[in-house]
Amino acid sequence: MTSSPYKVPADALDVEEVIKNSQFITQVRNVASVEEAKAFIKSTSQQYSDASHNCWAYIVGNPQSTTLIGCSDDGEPSGTAGKPMLHILQHSGVGDIVAVCTRYFGGTKLGTGGLARAYGGGTKLALERLKLRQKIHYSQLSCNLDYPQLQDFEHLLKNYQHQSLAIDFQSRVLVSFEIASEQQAQFKQTVGNQFKGQVKWNTI
Repeated sequence: MTSSPYKVPADALDVEEVIKNSQFITQVRNVASVEEAKAFIKSTSQQYSDASHNCWAYIVGNPQSTTLIGCSDDGEPSGTAGKPMLHILQHSGVGDIVAVCTRYFGGTKLGTGGLARAYGGGTKLALERLKLRQKIHYSQLSCNLDYPQLQDFEHLLKNYQHQSLAIDFQSRVLVSFEIASEQQAQFKQTVGNQFKGQVKWNTI
């Protein structure tokens, strides 16, 4: 099974809003794992330990398929903070993302609807300003070539998204590289057609 590319945060971003005298600070970060998301939530909660609330939500992995999600109201009325934040993240098409919204209470209660709009709105504002990049999953491939085959093989490879190319000149040429997972099957088929099945893939 291959994983499709998806958008992830390219940079860290903080946004601030004041709503009826309450200060809301929303921070968004790129995270590669649930552990990394929770570590950022913990450090932010410690950084703003004097705040009224540090509410959060995260999505790790492809936002269309992942089950690695979480959210917390951190003491706000149930469903008024974490869930609105997570809802915005889930509909953004962005994965590997954590958002923490810190609130300093300003003396005026917002009500449940007002809280949901404030926390969801802060997350939406951050996403509107957030720079994104595409995350591509790679698969490792390795094969042995005859020396005359190498130039044609490299020429084919240039047409595909790849990285970490290593060429080891032995009795034959050992070629190792990573290719975008969604292009792997097509590339193998193209190589098979070009070299008439003479290229054998190594088990990694």
